Amino acid sequence: MDIIIGFILGVVEGLTEFAPVSSTGHMILVGHLLGFEGTVRASTFEVVIQLGSILAVVFLFWNRILNILGIGRRESHQQSIGRLSVWHIAAGIAPFFACGFFFYDFIKSQLFSTQTVVFTLIAGAVLMVIAEFFKAKSPAAVTLDQITYKQAFAVGLFQCFALAPGFSRAGASLSGGLLVGMNHKTAAEFTFIMAIPIMFAASGKDLWESWGYLTVNDIPLFATGFVTAFFVALIAIKFFLQLINRVKLIPFAIYRVLLAVVFWIFII
Repeated sequence: MDIIIGFILGVVEGLTEFAPVSSTGHMILVGHLLGFEGTVRASTFEVVIQLGSILAVVFLFWNRILNILGIGRRESHQQSIGRLSVWHIAAGIAPFFACGFFFYDFIKSQLFSTQTVVFTLIAGAVLMVIAEFFKAKSPAAVTLDQITYKQAFAVGLFQCFALAPGFSRAGASLSGGLLVGMNHKTAAEFTFIMAIPIMFAASGKDLWESWGYLTVNDIPLFATGFVTAFFVALIAIKFFLQLINRVKLIPFAIYRVLLAVVFWIFII
């Protein structure tokens, strides 16, 4: 049964972590339907499979990551001017880490509820619709290397909405990217890259605090979920990057509202 649960939840995590539909919401719903919830084991499992998903981003964007860190292919001074750097990433993640630091206890104690998820699913959908209607007609940033520090920081501010479970970090960041002058694909790629330090830090903290609760018997469950999430996320990210420029955010917003209704029926 552990293998089956690990596989199912690994698929759910891999499919939803980087789409603007709230992976947290899906994990809560599917975990509830499977009877796998409310324990340290279940919450630690979610952390482990998130690491599987983020490893897929590292794998797919490996060359870009090396370039950002300045250890990839060398460029001339002229070519390197304006390219995406580690400082753009820092500007993008700073607001999220600052808000998370000051409001961590409040978020963990007050916002992790199914009622919050229903509200944030709908609120995130509204933001995505607003972003589509008010996005720039001629985006200033159509590649990662055209993103400015101001745009990166602004996206980071929007990303803070995702501290509330169910809002979706991808949804908040994508919406923010559109509103500050990025096109869909560039906003998505920037969202994925920003996820690496954020998810490693958040997952690492939670995993460290839960490590003492794990046993050898948990290995099949955790290994299955981790590997499944990694490979499913690889496929999902590639598919999403091809899809987002064609379908935009409105279909995802509609799906979020439908998911909120499902939450209301099955969980609340």
